[in-house]
Amino acid sequence: MTGATFTRVGSAAVLTVAILAPLLSSVSARAQSIDQTLIQAYRNNPDLNSARAGVRVANEGVPAALSGYRPSVTATLTAGGQYTEAGSGANGRTGTPPFHSVTRTFPRSATLTATQPLFDGNRTVNSVRQADQNVMVARETLRNSEQTVLLASSTAHMNVLREQAVLDLRHRAVEVFREQLRATRDRFAVGEVTRTDVALAESALQGAIATESGAQSDLANSRSVYVQQVGIQPGRLTPARTVERLLPRQLDAAIIAGQSEHPAIRGARYGADSSLLQVRIAESALYPTVGLSASLFQGAEQSTGGQVSSASIGATLTIPIFANGGRDYATIRGAKEAYGQRRIQVESATASVRQAVVQSWAALEAARAQIQAAEVQVRAQTIAVNGIREEYKVGQRTIIDVLNATQNLFEARVALVRAQRDRVVLSYSVLSAMGRLNAPVLALRTEIFDPTQHYQQVRDLWFGVRTPDGR
Repeated sequence: MTGATFTRVGSAAVLTVAILAPLLSSVSARAQSIDQTLIQAYRNNPDLNSARAGVRVANEGVPAALSGYRPSVTATLTAGGQYTEAGSGANGRTGTPPFHSVTRTFPRSATLTATQPLFDGNRTVNSVRQADQNVMVARETLRNSEQTVLLASSTAHMNVLREQAVLDLRHRAVEVFREQLRATRDRFAVGEVTRTDVALAESALQGAIATESGAQSDLANSRSVYVQQVGIQPGRLTPARTVERLLPRQLDAAIIAGQSEHPAIRGARYGADSSLLQVRIAESALYPTVGLSASLFQGAEQSTGGQVSSASIGATLTIPIFANGGRDYATIRGAKEAYGQRRIQVESATASVRQAVVQSWAALEAARAQIQAAEVQVRAQTIAVNGIREEYKVGQRTIIDVLNATQNLFEARVALVRAQRDRVVLSYSVLSAMGRLNAPVLALRTEIFDPTQHYQQVRDLWFGVRTPDGR
């Protein structure tokens, strides 16, 4: 029987050296590596770009909060016209002549008012701190989205490779069974085998053809998922290596890294801090406030030519006694409950990350064992097929033995392909569970998005409606 030769590889970190490399050995120099796939996803994935936009939105909350420190200046201009007509008839006793008057006035005025808060119960102080915490939450959300996108993209890359290799194996199985059917028919023609042998060989061929059709469907589905995640059609993808070199040697170290670095946990902690500051902001409604105000007024009346000017400045102290019908107290209690909820979410995120690390680590170890077992199985099954075919030629085996052994060999090869794919994907999964699956750690050769750049551009802006990129 024809087929690829499978040997043990010194480093099992290489995916598909035993299977996919022979099947994809015709990959050209322009083939796409997994790093290039991840770079495309890092640049183009809409979910990731949306998370970056969310960081920019959160950044704008900081100058909005800082506005509480700044003065407010307004100008009011008024102008109008007034027409008055009055008159009276003659008085017979006094001989007063008739009286008639018309008055037209055009008053206009301008008022300039400036207010400066001096103390607002620490509302602005806590609002600025909360805005900064919300920025950190958005950044951790972005990191989590980056991990999700990179893991999904690496999985899509490996799925396409797997389905391409499986389809190639299924196609080769069809060729083998077709050749077996031809040989069986030739032997039937000379009376060496029965019609039952021919029927069995034909049945095996049709089963292989049906399985090949399913593999074609699986490949089409994997390619569509690749386009969804990466944004481009998959070209000639190259085999990939695991990222186990980036993982710690022990599970305990991986768990510790996940507890301290995972963006889900860090984001939950920042969110809890933001909720605590919301309690302080709500409590500020119970504190007195002090403000400074100044105004400048100038009015004129055209008909008389008179002008009036005035200026005033003063401070205002406002002491809440029972404002808003007790709503402020309910708001404070609700904010405290929300803070307690966010603290619980931190505990939940911590437990979820630990579980993800343990699960992916165990699955990775299982994939390593499966590869070793599958390699042994492929070698043993190859020897078995060759022996059974020789025994069949001398009448010591039946056609069903040959067909079953051949089918088992191809299934062993498919199992090896899938195990090797699983090892690569699971190595990325462990890295993601630890919170380290990002472009800098993977050393992707692309421009890294810097979330602090936009923050620094907008933090101290007082004026302007255009965004830093010109919109």
